[in-house]
Amino acid sequence: MFENEYVECVLPAQKSIALIAHDNKKKDMVEWCMKNKKILEHHFLCGTGTTAKLVADKTGLPVRGYNSGPLGGDQQIGARIVEEKIDLVIFFSDPLMAQPHDPDVKALLRIAQVYDIPIANNRATADFIITSEYMEKEYSRKLINFRRNVAMRAKEM
Repeated sequence: MFENEYVECVLPAQKSIALIAHDNKKKDMVEWCMKNKKILEHHFLCGTGTTAKLVADKTGLPVRGYNSGPLGGDQQIGARIVEEKIDLVIFFSDPLMAQPHDPDVKALLRIAQVYDIPIANNRATADFIITSEYMEKEYSRKLINFRRNVAMRAKEM
């Protein structure tokens, strides 16, 4: 017998937050992190290459750095989402500049959607999320039961 179609997953009260910013938005990310330092210091932070280093250096917040986006950092963050190690993504993207690693960015956005991870693509959305009541408490969400999905597909073949 197959399991339920959906499984309940909980984002913890203390979140693991990924910080990502395209080059023209890195200054905005640092400013946003400074403005929200009191909230962010209660959570675990990580980020892609230069963004992680800039935020850590300018704010004093501990930020675990991954590769830069064009060198696979976006994919590393996506993999951490799949492993349920990242609960929230703050990604200040530049909609007016073509990015050489655009397929990686789209893959990251897609995986965040698949795993129902909150993702902010601009300052306004980030402000709404960071001030949400759910930032300091658990949040329950339903995900597709991937184990069931695989079992059903295998059975059909």
